[in-house]
Amino acid sequence: MNLEALSAFNLVAAHGGFGRASRVTGRPKATLSRRVAELELSLGVRLIERGSKSLRLTDEGRALHERTDGLLSEIVEAGEAVVLGASTPRGRLRVSAPVVFAHVALPQIAARFALAYPEVQLEITAEDRKVDPIEDGYDLVIRIDPSPDEMLVGRRFLTDERLIVAPTDMKRPIPTTDGAVCPVKAVLLSAAPSTVFWRMSSGTAPESVLAPEPVIRLSSLLMVRDAVLAGAGAALLPQLLVADDVEAGRLACWGTHTGPSVEIWALQSSRRLIGAKVRAFLDVVEKAFPEKVFVPPV
Repeated sequence: MNLEALSAFNLVAAHGGFGRASRVTGRPKATLSRRVAELELSLGVRLIERGSKSLRLTDEGRALHERTDGLLSEIVEAGEAVVLGASTPRGRLRVSAPVVFAHVALPQIAARFALAYPEVQLEITAEDRKVDPIEDGYDLVIRIDPSPDEMLVGRRFLTDERLIVAPTDMKRPIPTTDGAVCPVKAVLLSAAPSTVFWRMSSGTAPESVLAPEPVIRLSSLLMVRDAVLAGAGAALLPQLLVADDVEAGRLACWGTHTGPSVEIWALQSSRRLIGAKVRAFLDVVEKAFPEKVFVPPV
């Protein structure tokens, strides 16, 4: 049964005629008449007697109107409820994020979100593996420097810098006028190549090139940061991870790495619509980083 045609029939029956229904609803009289005729044809029965000056329902028409008018109202109300629900953040929200970002930034963001949207059950997983939002059941994935992927859509919400930091009592290398490479004791990631160079800029000083000599190799940036704090050597780390330590004087910032910036993106499957809970979470994330670009400390 065509619900649009049924709706037209019930409007005509409720208002006592095609003309009255047209004036009240603003729908063309001809359209209402055509819809009712289509309904009668599909059911194979006459619903309205058209010969008299005033509308008269047949027995079949009266029975149909009595049994469906309330149901159609409930359907309309259900649709309105769905629309209202879709615009109100609620339900479960699963987010995957890199370990460092999850530990450094997301606890505070998650707390703000939970207080603002108590009807959402937020679940954040810290992991460095490359997850698939559909297969792994995530509404949103946060990635650092993601490669283009036509199956994912989203937006960059933060641009970070890499800083060369060291223990406060560690002697800072002095760039030579001939541009020679300066060796420095360093803490490196386990995945770092055996030979690596850090190109460093610092204020008005000329760019210098450091040759890190690994004292320790560790598997995570959090471990690297802790080793530098313990005095093991210098390291190349995201400003997001060490900004508080530099500001508090626990670490010395020698300069900014002159390589490409770090881009942090929030992504979801291109096959999914962006729901209210995802939009709300992204708004909270972006408000946590109003400048969007970190400025290295002087």
